[in-house]
Amino acid sequence: MLDGILLEKAGIPSAAIVTDLFEVTGRAMAEQWGLPFYRFLTLPHPTANLSDAQLDERARAITPQVVDLLLKGQS
Repeated sequence: MLDGILLEKAGIPSAAIVTDLFEVTGRAMAEQWGLPFYRFLTLPHPTANLSDAQLDERARAITPQVVDLLLKGQS
């Protein structure tokens, strides 16, 4: 999350992804680092116990949102 915030502050588009359990934490972090409207993506929690096939499925499902986030920027 912090890497994405710092990249955005430097003018480099990024797409941070956190699990939904950390959405509130991510929002608080963005606000503390001066980007209260920082856009990031969430995936269902947890991910650590998923198989490679399940992780691939989640990655494929979120890819259009990643592309959209990168192309629209953080404005």
